[in-house]
Amino acid sequence: MKQTSFASLEYAGKKRKTRREKFLGEMQQVVPWSALIALIEPHYPSSGRVGRPPIGVPRMLRMYFLQQWYSLSDEGLEDAIYDSQAMQEFVGIDLSREQVPDATTLLKFRRLLEENQLTKAIFEQVNAHLGQRGLLMREGTLVDATIIAAPPSTKNKDHARDPEMHQAKKGNQWHFGMKAHIGVDAESGLVHSVHATAANESDVAHTHELLHGQEARVHADAGYTGVDKRAEVTEAQKDGGIREDVKWMVATKRGVIKAMPEGPLKELTVLVERKKAQIRALVEHPFHVIKNLFRYKKVSYRGLKKNGARLYAQFALANLMLAKRALLDGQHQGIGAS
Repeated sequence: MKQTSFASLEYAGKKRKTRREKFLGEMQQVVPWSALIALIEPHYPSSGRVGRPPIGVPRMLRMYFLQQWYSLSDEGLEDAIYDSQAMQEFVGIDLSREQVPDATTLLKFRRLLEENQLTKAIFEQVNAHLGQRGLLMREGTLVDATIIAAPPSTKNKDHARDPEMHQAKKGNQWHFGMKAHIGVDAESGLVHSVHATAANESDVAHTHELLHGQEARVHADAGYTGVDKRAEVTEAQKDGGIREDVKWMVATKRGVIKAMPEGPLKELTVLVERKKAQIRALVEHPFHVIKNLFRYKKVSYRGLKKNGARLYAQFALANLMLAKRALLDGQHQGIGAS
């Protein structure tokens, strides 16, 4: 039987829970740990360094998720766990008996996830978990994209910017980095598709990669004008990847509405566009979670492969965050997380 340290007893006796404790307690309940651990274990080494037992997948996965939630570097996460009792409790570390796995160990775990495309598998498993609980519908999809900044400086080892990142103009500003394209369930606001490109790639060119094929409606902003005539979309419709009767609910460009003569037709058009915008607004929620709550506004690595892998992890955790209340309510009714 594992003994509880004095520090843990003192911590457990606190009268007030911090926001971090509350958040980590909720994530402990809503993440489908057993299913995710089962995904990773076949790829995980069965032995550690000579003389040391291997660090188990459950602990490493919790550390990796902490890194995503708090946007920390490998070294930053190691320090944060030493500093935070809440993080120690979440990971299951008692500093009176053991040390925090070092930054190199976390780096190796992250590379294992990237090389085996396990972050994509995590994303798919989380969505399967949500689908089983009736939280992912299939009738409509919202598509959109956002830019994740990359360092534009050339003060590095190669004296060059990341060649896989590019710049794009948004409004009157230029942005350098990558673009995260997502397909979102129109009912729940949960992300079902993720695709990463350089920032200069057009949104409309990747629409077909964001659809699951069962949707009857696709909602998009004016940047997707002409999507129904794109060659890749019409080809997907011929092959059965996209329904031929799908309705494209694309916003009308502002200039078109502005040029319309005043009268009932313009007023009706404005009302229709307002309603379409209200539906599309749901697509902004996942972006809000990863950029503002998880603070993922700038890429941490070079290349699209590593950053694309991180996107899958970010949106898997964003989906759990968005579905948190429904999942916790389901647990109270006896459904529970697997």
